[in-house]
Amino acid sequence: MEKDIALDTKNDAVGRRSAEADDRLPIPALLALAMTGFICIITETLPAGLLPQMAKGLSISNSLAGQTVTAYALGSLLAAIPLTVATRSWRRRTVLLLAIVGFLVFNSVTAWSSHYWLTLAARFFAGVAAGLSWSLLAGYARRMVTVHQQGKAMAIAMVGTPIALSLGLPLGTWLGGIIGWRSAFMAISALTVILIVWVLAKVPDYPGHSRHESMPISDVLATPGVRPVLSVVIAWMLAHNILYTYISPFLTLAGLGSQVDILLLVFGLAALVAIAITGKIIDRHLRLCVLISLAIFALVVLTFMWFSQIAAVVYVGVAVWGLTFGGAATLLQTALADTAGEGADIALSLNVVAWNGAIAAGGITGGILLDHWGAHAFPPVLILLLAIAFTISWWAKAHGFRAGARTGHGD
Repeated sequence: MEKDIALDTKNDAVGRRSAEADDRLPIPALLALAMTGFICIITETLPAGLLPQMAKGLSISNSLAGQTVTAYALGSLLAAIPLTVATRSWRRRTVLLLAIVGFLVFNSVTAWSSHYWLTLAARFFAGVAAGLSWSLLAGYARRMVTVHQQGKAMAIAMVGTPIALSLGLPLGTWLGGIIGWRSAFMAISALTVILIVWVLAKVPDYPGHSRHESMPISDVLATPGVRPVLSVVIAWMLAHNILYTYISPFLTLAGLGSQVDILLLVFGLAALVAIAITGKIIDRHLRLCVLISLAIFALVVLTFMWFSQIAAVVYVGVAVWGLTFGGAATLLQTALADTAGEGADIALSLNVVAWNGAIAAGGITGGILLDHWGAHAFPPVLILLLAIAFTISWWAKAHGFRAGARTGHGD
């Protein structure tokens, strides 16, 4: 009897240690994924902060230099789905390293190139690497942990985006002004080398999916809930990017045109806080987080519409806007991956297309509104888009944005 009790006690202790081990997040591995996202964003946005220097260095106009951002977005848009499908059966770390090496090669080419068309091509293929990265990161993070930890894991893996937007871009722009735009791109390449070593040392490898397990895109899109989530991605991100892309002329309405960098820093820091909050509550309240974020963003826009000329209101509004946006990537990608099931990788590549498409459409739509009606025209359009996103989210209760705790996360 005593031996049986001792054996049961030992087994209970082993079980507790096993459960504790399962509950420990693989922080170093998840932060490596976050660093990958950081490099994706900083590579994409750095030319915007160094546009005059790049134009001068390549002997081109500012508008032509601006097409280096367009080329990057186009590469992401075109490559995400076909590359995700083509590499689905490859081992996951191999695909991740392939994307990271792409950043190393093409950022280095950008740094050394003295020919515009070579630079444009390098930017396009850097965008290709980003398209593959974004379609991989969320699924990779989810695979590292148990189901009830997936929300927290994705929040950590996505933290590189707001850090890049809030700190990386201002720092890169400042650094480029001191050491030159070419050296700034080489600095990103140096970070990429460190990341390669980091991934090899800390990120676990997983097998890919067998060919017969691969779901056609049409089947993924036909999965209940996938299209509603993608529709919310498009509407929400289109609203966000109209305002974010043309934040400078909008802030001019309040006489804050010279403080764009400070306000973007406020936005980014608020977004970081939002990611921390999202990681704690996403597994139990994903649907509620989406609805609240959309509703509060809409209220902020209404406030901008009525009080856009009051500086203090704009500062507070930008901070609250950052809080509503910070968790968006984690919330939407988690909802999409949960809904798509076995087709999660394909669904997440569709998310890359939807997200980058919204970025491009935001630039075009915002430009048309600005040219014809001015920055005052932004809020009504944003309200309409956010109302559409909220309505879809509300009705997608059974599939897409399910009510209650995520599957596998008990009370």
